[in-house]
Amino acid sequence: MKGPLLFTALLLCASCTYSQSMQTPISAIYPSLHTYSVQFKDAFSFRGNSASLAGIKQFSAGVFSERRFLLQELSNYSFAAALPTISGNFGVKGDYFGGEHYKEITLGLGYGRKVGDRLDIGVAFNYFSVNTSGYGSASAVTFDAGAIIHLTDAVQTGVHLYNPVGMKMGKAGTERLPAIYSVGLGYDASSQLFIGAEVVKTEDQPVSVKAGLQYVFDDKLIARSGISSASSVYYLGFGVKLKNLRLDITSSFHPYLGVTPGLLVIYSPRQ
Repeated sequence: MKGPLLFTALLLCASCTYSQSMQTPISAIYPSLHTYSVQFKDAFSFRGNSASLAGIKQFSAGVFSERRFLLQELSNYSFAAALPTISGNFGVKGDYFGGEHYKEITLGLGYGRKVGDRLDIGVAFNYFSVNTSGYGSASAVTFDAGAIIHLTDAVQTGVHLYNPVGMKMGKAGTERLPAIYSVGLGYDASSQLFIGAEVVKTEDQPVSVKAGLQYVFDDKLIARSGISSASSVYYLGFGVKLKNLRLDITSSFHPYLGVTPGLLVIYSPRQ
């Protein structure tokens, strides 16, 4: 049963090759759900829009891992860290996806800052590498940029561009990373509830809609849920705050390929 399932999963992923969605978690919106939130930002926020770095008020770092459809060959590991300074805020991010015979690695360095009271801007430079057993490897360096507008104290909207110049892969340049454009909106409905949505257009692929919400119980327990239309994935997660640490257990569901469990750990000093 494992062989056919792995083959089907790889076919599903093949349609996203070099499209960034393959290098990020199936439930990618889970760790970066609050990209367009004012009150719930952390290190993972800027993975959805580099301009979100400008809203980080204290150091934050975290890791996220998942095993897609319970297959070791489709494991994904992600990390992010954000550091505010008087000259703007800096962030680092990375992903590792795959197994022994196929792997992808992404590393990025970002910078964000405020421009006035209502506008945040950011940019990140990214290195992407793919290695296939028996076929060699290829890599590329590209960038992404974004902007976030504070419509009100509770509502934010923004745009994000990934690889807008279409950088090519490897020495031969026969493959290239696609351009990805997104528009997001976030609403801090209360001190406990956040609702966010994002429309993503990947080059040569249909438009995807991602939406989710987060609710905080008694400042210690957290619940999240959401959906990604492109992959037909639903996700759900529950977290708990333990002093400076937060621990989330997540699960996403695909109608044909099954369950993907995940774990999120974030460090953020209390203010």
